[in-house]
Amino acid sequence: MPHPSFFCDAATENLLWYNQRTGAHTQLGFLQKAHPAQKFIMKEKNMKRILVLVVSILSILVLQTPANSASPTTGAASSQAGISGKVVDTMDSGGYTYVQLEQDGTKTWVAVQQMKVKKGQMMTFKPGMVMENFESKTLKRKFDRIVFSDGVADQKTEPAGDKKSAGSKAQAAPAEKISVTKATGPNAYTIAEIYKKKKTLNGKSVSVKAKVVKVTTGIMKMNWIHLQDGTGNAADGTNDIVATATTEPPADGDIVTVSGTLAADKDFGSGYKYAVLIEKATFKK
Repeated sequence: MPHPSFFCDAATENLLWYNQRTGAHTQLGFLQKAHPAQKFIMKEKNMKRILVLVVSILSILVLQTPANSASPTTGAASSQAGISGKVVDTMDSGGYTYVQLEQDGTKTWVAVQQMKVKKGQMMTFKPGMVMENFESKTLKRKFDRIVFSDGVADQKTEPAGDKKSAGSKAQAAPAEKISVTKATGPNAYTIAEIYKKKKTLNGKSVSVKAKVVKVTTGIMKMNWIHLQDGTGNAADGTNDIVATATTEPPADGDIVTVSGTLAADKDFGSGYKYAVLIEKATFKK
């Protein structure tokens, strides 16, 4: 918004133009010869005219303020760090996707250009503008605080988590009490069997029936899905297997049959090494 002095200068110029057009400029000569009290009265009138003009301009600016904006008393700040967490709520409206993330008991609303998001996913968004007391006309609701992000974070060296983690081991989902019937077919295995036979299965097609326990999307342009079937050992990590895909991922908690190509000892660098990884995965419920 322009400095207030801009409006004062503009008002003065407009007033002089008005005086010149109406012949009121003769007041200038009059002021030079007038009594000090008369000079004061004329200046007082001019100041009132300037004040009225400034108030009118400011009123127009206020009326033109967009409805979808932050409260002028709160303003906006830039979120310097990425926003991570589990998706607990999401909705689409007006070309945007609104996502509520929860991490360590704290919930944060994020808005991005419309995209596919599912509840239960673990996601990390790029930093963006923080708006407080933001009101969305299309949703007909008000957000106490929301971050308008530039999109999903592309953490190329950290395919399974955030920068604070210590590599792929830190990204393994917690072990759950799961009992899933083994898939059928010539390429069907349990997760424990895949770890045991990883050398002979490397580069071959495999199928596993398991429960989705964690989903991370948009990392290295892929989705990362953690699965467990109740086999293997949580102590050495052989109970959890990761599948990567570029297609729409299943939701957290789904029981699916995942098929793809097994990659043994896959190393992405920076501590992200996977003993087994199912690549180019497809999912069937």
